[in-house]
Amino acid sequence: MLMFQTHCYDSWLSPEARKTAFFGWSQLGGTLPAPLFLFLAGISFSLVTDKLRERGGAPGEIARTTIRRGAEIYGLGLLFRVQEFLLGQPWAPKTDLLRVDVLNIIGLSMMFMGLVCWAAGAWGSGELRSLRMRTVALTAAVGLGIALVTPPLWTTWRPRWLPWYMESYLNGVHTFDKPQPWLFPLFPWAAFAFVGLAVGLLLRAEWARRREAASLALIGLAGVGLAALAWWLDAQPRQLYAVYDFWHTSPNFFLIRVGTLLVILLGSYVWCRWGAGQWGFSPFAQLGTTSLMVYWVHIEFVYGRFSILPKRGAGILGATLGLLTIFLAMLLLSIARTRLKGKRVELPLWLRRASGASEG
Repeated sequence: MLMFQTHCYDSWLSPEARKTAFFGWSQLGGTLPAPLFLFLAGISFSLVTDKLRERGGAPGEIARTTIRRGAEIYGLGLLFRVQEFLLGQPWAPKTDLLRVDVLNIIGLSMMFMGLVCWAAGAWGSGELRSLRMRTVALTAAVGLGIALVTPPLWTTWRPRWLPWYMESYLNGVHTFDKPQPWLFPLFPWAAFAFVGLAVGLLLRAEWARRREAASLALIGLAGVGLAALAWWLDAQPRQLYAVYDFWHTSPNFFLIRVGTLLVILLGSYVWCRWGAGQWGFSPFAQLGTTSLMVYWVHIEFVYGRFSILPKRGAGILGATLGLLTIFLAMLLLSIARTRLKGKRVELPLWLRRASGASEG
């Protein structure tokens, strides 16, 4: 829902409406969807990797499986850019084909996480508990390292010697003279995936599985502590970096968002365990099961050629009604996709039963 409202208001609100505090708050909420995507990708990655390890999979085999999946997501990201380029004709420039989007970075992050998990498995004891904790330490260090080197990679250490389409994967420069905050380079965005991987592996530990509620409560408290620490560090008179940009590259803002993600994780657990998640159908849970498809499709009806409202031409009320329309349409699409997926599985079973009956 945060993603929908961020994109809808950004695309449709008129220049006058964009000057209001309402628009500012809507875009502030937009700082969370992309970190959530990457964070949840890391958690999902941890579940797959840990289950493969429990089954006795070799580090090389697990790495090949996970890296291949990351390459598939990266390929989908490239395909998405081709679609956007074709639908954007005759206005879309050819350079849009190489623009760094969130799907590209999710795929690359998964590939790099596969390499890090392989390195953790190839070094030290193969006992599952120690392997899990070793991977947690290594992935958390990689995530923090990415956040720490982001500011200079965007400013004083920019790799200007690289072609723009390669440098863009590091800092989002694209074809411009400086990095663009609306793009999704590896630095800092991949760090959220590594944090998700570390958190997911912690939750897979035996102690956490036996004390599920207590584990999530500790993670939520850790999130509050991280955010408080980051605010304190930001308030200090001296900063580590020659160029300090709190909203776009600061490790402090990264920690605040990580803290927020951890609190959201706790809130989601409470919602599903004791709250409205127990009531039955949840539209948010439904959308989550088809998040990639929903992301892919809604972009065309908000930013693309098939936008349901004129871009930069709606008031707050009109854009809000458009947002509600997009939400309901994507929910119906998600439900249809889920049901059709189930029918695709049922059809071969029916055919096998019919075949067996005819042979009898």
